[in-house]
Amino acid sequence: MLNLRSVDLNLLPVFEVIYEERRLSKAATRLAMTQPAVSKALSRLRHVFKDELFIRHSRGVTPTALADEIYGRIGDAMGLVRATITDTRGFDPKRSERRFFVAIPHPLGPMLALRLLKRMEKLAPRVSLEFSTKSRPTDLERGLLNGSIDLAVDWLPAAQPALSDEEVVQDELVVVARRGHRGLKKGMTRKALVASRKFVLLWPRLDAVTHPLEAAREWLDLEPKVALHVSEFIEVLVVAAESDLVGLVPRSLATASSRALDIQLLATSPRPKAFPIRMVWRTGRPDAAHTFLRDQVRATMKEVIKG
Repeated sequence: MLNLRSVDLNLLPVFEVIYEERRLSKAATRLAMTQPAVSKALSRLRHVFKDELFIRHSRGVTPTALADEIYGRIGDAMGLVRATITDTRGFDPKRSERRFFVAIPHPLGPMLALRLLKRMEKLAPRVSLEFSTKSRPTDLERGLLNGSIDLAVDWLPAAQPALSDEEVVQDELVVVARRGHRGLKKGMTRKALVASRKFVLLWPRLDAVTHPLEAAREWLDLEPKVALHVSEFIEVLVVAAESDLVGLVPRSLATASSRALDIQLLATSPRPKAFPIRMVWRTGRPDAAHTFLRDQVRATMKEVIKG
């Protein structure tokens, strides 16, 4: 059995920060250490774990497979320690200097991020927030599980038992077209629209036989003629505004963008099914700081996303 006295546990926070920052210089700044001291700590970590842990390249470092595994386990342990200390001291949002990373695949991600930043400036001015607003994140679940992402606002349900989610608001998929588009009638059936128009659609996020959202399957099962796939929902709006293609986007985004991009929302029959927008986080994060974060994200979502 390993004698913990033989391991300098002060190395673990260094490992954690290097993993999250992916640059030794940034890790040094966050840890208030010199870069040579961080490099020395990394050498000692490599000796402890008998692995390279991080591969250097021109843009920083990339973790090895073992480093990914270690981070997940250390993240749980460090989170428990932090939660214990936080609970005993009491969480004070006005004084806390916690750092949170929030992923928002929902297309109103930038608006949500801006509104959340403004909200936190008043309630928790020392708390640091970082965001990813990619519409098609490829590593979202991995980030939530290993702790590098604290919370996600998503329209896909949590697919892992180790993840929790909460339904917050509702949205719909609606058809958009440029204003003044000819040949489009009010109240067209989905089937008639699909038969007469070509579409611009977002590339699917998952390699699945069927889309996990029933609201999306309603359209995809009709096999629309897709002239163009794009990577972000905002691109769907821009292409639709500048062409005769029609697009599918969440109503919340279409409503927020209709004036700026001179697009129109088409009412189709039957009315599309609503789908929930969720908060997703790793199960077992009960500390007061995360509860506070979820409270603020929930309130912000209800302000910005009006289904």
